[in-house]
This record gives sequence, C-alpha cells and structure tokens, in this order.
Amino acid sequence: MDMSAGDRKGLSLFALIMIGIGSIFGSGWLFGAGAAAQVAGPAALVAWVIGAVFIGMIAMSYAEVGSAYPIPGGMARYGHLSHGPVLGFLTGWAVWIAVASLIPIESIAATQYMTSWGFAWAKDLVDPAGHHLTLSGTGVALILTVALWLTCYWSVQLLARANTVLTLVKFAIPVLAVLALIGSGFHTSNFTSQGGFAPYGWPAVLTAVTTCGVVFAFNGFQAVVNLGGAAKNPGRAIPIALVGALSLGLVIYLALQTAFLGSVPPEQLARAGGWQGVDLSSPFADLAQLLMLHWVVMMLQFGAFISPAGSNIANVASAAYMVTNLAETGFFPRKLAAVHPRYGTARPAMWLNLGFSVLLLVTVGRSWQALAGVVSAAMVISYLIGPIAVGVFRHTKPDLPRPFRLPAATILCPVTFAFAACALYWSKWPDTGKVTLLTLVSVPIAALVLRRKGETRLLRQFAPAWWMILFLVWMAALSALGSPDFGGRGIIPGGLDIALVALSAPAFYFWAVRAGIMAHRAGLPGPDPVLDRTHGHASDRAAGNAEPAHSPAPADPVSASTPPVTPDDGRPMVSV
Repeated sequence: MDMSAGDRKGLSLFALIMIGIGSIFGSGWLFGAGAAAQVAGPAALVAWVIGAVFIGMIAMSYAEVGSAYPIPGGMARYGHLSHGPVLGFLTGWAVWIAVASLIPIESIAATQYMTSWGFAWAKDLVDPAGHHLTLSGTGVALILTVALWLTCYWSVQLLARANTVLTLVKFAIPVLAVLALIGSGFHTSNFTSQGGFAPYGWPAVLTAVTTCGVVFAFNGFQAVVNLGGAAKNPGRAIPIALVGALSLGLVIYLALQTAFLGSVPPEQLARAGGWQGVDLSSPFADLAQLLMLHWVVMMLQFGAFISPAGSNIANVASAAYMVTNLAETGFFPRKLAAVHPRYGTARPAMWLNLGFSVLLLVTVGRSWQALAGVVSAAMVISYLIGPIAVGVFRHTKPDLPRPFRLPAATILCPVTFAFAACALYWSKWPDTGKVTLLTLVSVPIAALVLRRKGETRLLRQFAPAWWMILFLVWMAALSALGSPDFGGRGIIPGGLDIALVALSAPAFYFWAVRAGIMAHRAGLPGPDPVLDRTHGHASDRAAGNAEPAHSPAPADPVSASTPPVTPDDGRPMVSV
C-alpha cells in the first residue's frame, strides 16, 4: 500500500482493520498463552482481559489524537505537537525503540519454533535447559531478521498487497489450533487443581500482563494509529479499526489461553509440580506433539513463519515512519528521511532500524520471553503521551477538528495514565530500570542537538519535558525498592508500592498537562499542521486570494523544524 499523498485513497477501512489484526497476531499468540500460564496459572485468563482493557483505553486516547492529526508515524510526532521539540524527541525516541524492537523478536519466535522440527540441527538452536537461543540459534535468528528486512526493502508493495491474505491465514491457524486442542480432550480440572485458579496470587496476574507478552500481543494497535493517516476517512476509520482489531484479538487470545490450559494432560501437570513447571520451548507445538496431533504441529510450524513475516510488514514500515518523523523534526540526521524515488521506501531509515535490530538480537535477544518483557516495558513508556496529548489539546486547541472525541476525557485520561504507570511497574525490576535508562539516553542527545542548532535557552526548551524525566526516575526507584513480587528489594512493602504508583500517577498527569499548556503559551510546539492550514485557507477565501496563506513563524528556531503534514500534503511518504 503506497502511502504517498497521491495514493492515500487506496487504504480502505477493511484494509486498516486487517493491518491491525495482522499486527496483533504476530508472535504473541505463539508464546503468550504458555508464558502467562507458567506465571499466573489459570488466572492468566484475567491477565488477557486486563491487558485488553488497558490497551483499549490507551488506543481510544490515540484515536482522538490520531484522527485529528492523521500523520503516518504520528505516535513519534504527537509529543512535539503537544509540548514542543524536547518532549517530542523523548517520546518519539521511546516509540521508535518500542516499534523497532519488534523486528528482531519476530525472528526469535520463528527460530524457537523451529526446535519442534524433527532435524537434529533444529533441536540445537535452543538450549533445552534455559530455553534461550544458542550461538547457532542466534545465527539463524539473525539470518531471518535480515531476510525479512530485505524482503520489505525490495518488495514491500508486493507484500503489502498480500497482507490481507497473510492476515486471514494467520487468523485461521490459531482458530484451527484451538479447535484441535479442545477436541483432543479438555480437562476442566486443570483450572482448579495445582493450587486453584490463581495458584501464585494476584500479583502474578498483574506481572503476566507486561512480562508474558499480553501487552506485547495487543501492541498491534499502534500500526492502525501510525498507518491510519493513509485511510480514506481517518476520523472514522481509525477508531473503528482499533475497536474491531482489539475486540477480535481478545476473543482469539482468550480462546488460545483456554485451550492451552485445558489441553495439558493432568498427569503431565502433576509431574511438573504445577503450572510453573510446564516449561515448553514452543508451547503450542510441543503440546500438540505431546497429544500426537501431528497435523497441528505442521500447521503451527508453518504459522511460526507466516505470523512473524506478516507482522513485520507493519513493523518495518512503522519503524521507518518513526525515524523519518524524528529526522524531519531535526533530532535525527535529515538524510534518514530520504525516500527512494522509485520504490518509495525510506531506505536510510530502514538501514538504521536493521542495525538496531541486530544489536538488540546479539545483546539481549536470547529468547522470546526475555525480550518480550523488555519490549513490553518500552511499549508502555511509548503510550504515556496519548492521554496527556488529549488533555493538552482540549485546553489549547478547542477549535481543532476532532472526527472522534473521547467521551469523559477529563476522567478517562488521568485514569488511563495511572493504568499505564501501574503497567510499567508490573513490568518488574530490572526490566523497568533497563528501559528507563534506554529512554533517558535521549536527554543528552536532545541537549547536544539543540546546542548545535544554536539554542542557548536549554532550560526553556526542557521545561515541558521535566515531568517525563522525573516520572521515569521515580518509577525506576519505586520498582527497585518495591515488593519482591515485582522484582524489587522489598524495602517498600507490597500494597504500599502499588498505592504509591496509583496515587502519584495523577499528579504527574496534571503536571504534564499544565506543562503542555505553558509550552503552547511560550510557542514551543510551533505551527499546527491542521489548524494553521485550515485558518490559512479560511483567510484566503475571505480575502479572495487564490494563493494559500503562509503559516505564522514559530516562536523559536527549533520549532521551525516541524513541517506541516496534512492529508493532501504533496511530500513523498514511506511505502508500506
């Protein structure tokens, strides 16, 4: 699907829903049910509901902002529009880290499922004790990462046209797997034996939301927001596609979790000593082999390649959009926004994403489970700006056309932000510390870039971003000192830690909204890509002038680096 301005009418509502579903059904369904059952037991079902509600709340805030600003890769731009260049770079950096990390994790998933093959070399790809990739497994995952990237590099439009077919296949495989597993024998006793429905307590359920791939699985909603600007009617298409993709995703994931929990033979569960002992490298394939469902094993092996390949169509495109947006705002080199004149792809941006993917793969990408926890925490940080942007724009841009308006936003936005703060805490230490450090690396980079641009008033530029910097430090400190249930040292007792997170989050939210309001008064966000163009056209019509009006000059030179982007913008965009 060519995302150039001239071809935006080609992306229908159905195609946008297929993009969302295709992204949601990536590698998450291959491992999520097994990992969640191991951490939370049968109560993993509750984790999926909590995850869907959380992501749904986040998605609806982005539906308002995304439909008002239908910018491809917009999640990397909203912070700039609400608070100015520094926070825009911090949030854009966080979104880029989260989206680019999805590229290697899909290859890791495919590699781990290869151990269910009957070949001796395939068995050696994963260490049977720790379930992490061996040296040869890392090599195979690296080859798959480069191969998928090259496919999108050369033939992305062909793959995009086949996206609907790939999505339907990816949807059919888990449905057939559910039916086959339940049909082979469903043991209801598994839901109450071995310690009851929640054998490891409710903190384990909350941990499963972020560390076992639940948030990771539903993160596919980002593709709808980031690519929805190319829809025929973004204001209508984005919220409908979000609701449709998330609702269908929840139904299928609940069915997968139920089938996994009920299909494990009771004697196998007893021998393992409970759900924590059910440690399968390729959960559904290993379970199907145990039940002698050979055709299901073959289908899952096929699905282990189809699902990651299909998801990486949106992942590679979204990550490229993130880089081009950061380049257009001046914090990444401008050359990274260059678009190939023939293929329409942002190849320099894709090269950067490939380098980051390889680095992530060879350093921390030892297994899907290990990387999913870190990626999920990064995703939660990338969600923070959504509800805050809604609050800021409601105060500063009352005339902004909003094709979708979030109901009860004054209540839902701070609640959503508090939910995101809790989800970040549930990610467990040390993952919270790792992601916080990785995000805050952007702070000195932002200061260096501003200095090179000749900006001397750094405190003025950083003023709208202090809330996020201190919020991340605060959350990392709570995580390190909090309950051992969430990886902390236990200095802050359980219960009090969650209370501190929940009570402090609204304070940070209202601080962030006020910071955005003050940033607009200071003129830091610069020209508005929607309002300035709308008002300019209205002034031209009133004056009888055929020439488009020029946007007012930004209040500072840094803000001038944000070029307006509108649905009829003539700039070439990245192909997906």
